[in-house]
Amino acid sequence: MALIHGKKIKLFSLNSNRELAQEIADHLGVELSACTVSKFADGEVNISINETVRGYTVFVVQPTNNPVNENYMELLVMIDALKRASAKEINVIMPYYGYSRQDRKAAPRQPISAKLMADLLQVAGANRMMCLDLHAAQIQGFFDIPIDNFLALPVLAEYFVQKNLDDIVVVSPDHGGTTRARKLAEVLDAPLAIVDKRRPKPNQAEVMNLIGEVEGKNCIIIDDMVDTAGTLSIVVSAIKARGAKTVYACCSHGLLSGPACERLDATPLEELVITNSVKLSDDKKEKYPWIKQLSIAGLLAAGILNIVDDKPVSDLFTYNKK
Repeated sequence: MALIHGKKIKLFSLNSNRELAQEIADHLGVELSACTVSKFADGEVNISINETVRGYTVFVVQPTNNPVNENYMELLVMIDALKRASAKEINVIMPYYGYSRQDRKAAPRQPISAKLMADLLQVAGANRMMCLDLHAAQIQGFFDIPIDNFLALPVLAEYFVQKNLDDIVVVSPDHGGTTRARKLAEVLDAPLAIVDKRRPKPNQAEVMNLIGEVEGKNCIIIDDMVDTAGTLSIVVSAIKARGAKTVYACCSHGLLSGPACERLDATPLEELVITNSVKLSDDKKEKYPWIKQLSIAGLLAAGILNIVDDKPVSDLFTYNKK
């Protein structure tokens, strides 16, 4: 029986990112609990929980990146299984929230899929959500259960502080990311630049203007995610063309779908710093050494401990200089 500060706790992982779950377990000093994820011949997901969860506070690690629908279905079935097995509380650790970009109607007759996912998770029986850098903060309002939106800023900021760069400019790739960029700029005591862009189609972007001075500077672009890297590759090239000394990029979620790595490999990017909220394949690690992956396991483990002890988690959202 796993006891954390006198409370009965169990930590499960589904198939999306077992490595992250194991790291969290190591930080907590507990074993990952056993469950089996299988499929019927027609593709239906089947979950078997191989130990009792009656009366336990349960945490389930499952980012919902590609394959998004399959990962969501695994999670929903797992939540239902835990609820029917009399788990005391079901906490979902979803560092990457799939469908988060569909948080509003951008055109007539479009869904708000981020709200739909919230409804499904709650109906299934989730009691709490733990996410990392939601694409839109208002997604928290889609839930009627507690949701903690952790920030990767402390992890990313510590990395760049240790690099000890000088003449830094922090760059937001769009107006929407200005708040995120300003927080990093404050930590690094650096000025801010903003890229003015338009997006004619999904996963496509065009740089229209650059607000701020980057000539002769070490630039750090920060965003919440990199998917196909269409935006990032254009922004990197545009900044370099305007005289930047070096260009780094960082984000919370390195989805790196389709041609993303090839696109970035063709740009003058020094380094892409991502977290392990999404699993990075071994072949990408080997082929693209300019990708640096940082662990958020310690951050999430600290969040679990604070939740178990009924302590606030907001203290974990800021970077404290050492």
